[in-house]
Amino acid sequence: MTLTKQSFHRALPPSSEVAMTDLDHTRGKEKAMQQSVTRTGMVVPKKRPTGRLVMHSMAMFGREFCYAVEAAFVTPVLLSVGLPKSLYSLVWLISPILGFVLQPVVGSASDHCTCSWGRRRPYILGLGIIMLVGMALYLNGDEMISAFIDGRDKQTWAIVVTMLGVVLFDFAADFIDGPIKAYLFDVCSHQDKEKGLHCHALFTGLGGALGYLTGAVDWGQTVLGYSLTSEFQVIFLLSALVFLICLTVHLRSIPEVPLRYNKEETRLLLEVTDPRKYSSIEEIRNGYIACTEINAAAKPKKHAATSCTETQRRMTLKSLLKTLFSMPSHYRYLCVSHLFGWMAFLSNMLFFTDFMGQVVYRGSPYAPHNSTVYLTYRRGVEVGCWGLCINAISSSVYSYLQKILLQYIGLKGLYFIGYLLFGLGTGLIGLFPNVYSTLALCSLFGVMSSTLYTVPFQLIAEYHREEEVQSLQEDEQDTDHRRGKGIDCAALTCMVQLAQIILGVGLGLLVSVAGSVVTVISASMVSLIGCCFVAFCVRYVG
Repeated sequence: MTLTKQSFHRALPPSSEVAMTDLDHTRGKEKAMQQSVTRTGMVVPKKRPTGRLVMHSMAMFGREFCYAVEAAFVTPVLLSVGLPKSLYSLVWLISPILGFVLQPVVGSASDHCTCSWGRRRPYILGLGIIMLVGMALYLNGDEMISAFIDGRDKQTWAIVVTMLGVVLFDFAADFIDGPIKAYLFDVCSHQDKEKGLHCHALFTGLGGALGYLTGAVDWGQTVLGYSLTSEFQVIFLLSALVFLICLTVHLRSIPEVPLRYNKEETRLLLEVTDPRKYSSIEEIRNGYIACTEINAAAKPKKHAATSCTETQRRMTLKSLLKTLFSMPSHYRYLCVSHLFGWMAFLSNMLFFTDFMGQVVYRGSPYAPHNSTVYLTYRRGVEVGCWGLCINAISSSVYSYLQKILLQYIGLKGLYFIGYLLFGLGTGLIGLFPNVYSTLALCSLFGVMSSTLYTVPFQLIAEYHREEEVQSLQEDEQDTDHRRGKGIDCAALTCMVQLAQIILGVGLGLLVSVAGSVVTVISASMVSLIGCCFVAFCVRYVG
């Protein structure tokens, strides 16, 4: 366990004899926490087998597989239904705006969900269903509308249904990452959290690589292609099957202990908890509060008789903005560094295939489709897809290497190296746009991807672990240090949506003025700025 020097000295009484007694009491209390079930049903997680962590990571495999398929097919689908260019930015902005607004609400709500199935899995299942519905709409929207509507309104409705499918899919796929991470933190010990995050990054890369390879196959010339109406239906069938299997395995991986409230105890606990602080009901030490604290609580007031459901609603909606604005500084700095990282990564990835076609291969998407210039551009886009596949594979490989490097350079070194290598790699690609060097440097994209999926969440786990240890060293009645893992993971994941909003508003204008090369250069600059932020502003435990 890790203790700061200040908190350790504050916890020691002046008398050495009393200090030894206190330390023995603390050890006994920690041992009791590890061995017994608390009154709310929460237990200190035991060590999980590697197989269970692999099963838990399958959700990330399925999610990233579907993401890669969307990246390969969403533009052809939107073009095939006749979506006007003026609506493209609207399609890409609706989902991140919804996610940025709603994700903290759902994250905080999941912290005190009392479903008998657990706190996180109901949300994961619901978001998984929305992903499937979204895929069904954007890959089969045209055929669905053709079966019910004929005439002039057919194209309009096809565009509406397809846009709705893209928005639903992106919203759920972005949203689901927070509950998955919170689920991992709830059911695993500190060591298993690190191992689980590395497994997540490994299977994220593998899922992305397989998804990009699936998109590269001409399914229209296969048996399935001849059996079904279109290639898009084949892709939907494969994607839905893969995701359903992965989601089922994930939900069956590690059982959750449901959070249960005793009405009288909850009423007294809520009385001594300030709902405006950066916390949720989980701050009541996950049920580790002692009986003496309840007995010592003041006589219940009238407002304390509010039902548990009403109190939860008040804490998750009315106090949400105060909750986020009162976030401790080290959490806020971590969110800002995560924002820099995703802005750099998405700035490069969203326009990378276009960069390969226009800058590296010197083609043009605006030339006649039978011209050499356009065919050259299409060749560059295909090679760019292979570059994205290299990125996914290198992400998997680096996620394994991270476990080795962590022992030598720590989380700060991993965080710094991820941003630095990505910034240098994209800068070299922008300055020297060569086919072979660009493909080789695509491996550095995977380093950044793996870093973004693991290190920030490891730091969240470290912060929570530090607070748990400090709570043992301090007065038992001090319960303000605990925060909900759900809202912490949601706040961090919100930075992905915020990055998408910022890029959606500003980057399109820059590309139209200066070309796609500006995306690579801007990615390099933002990553190097984030590199400095990671080195000097983010706090590391230990």
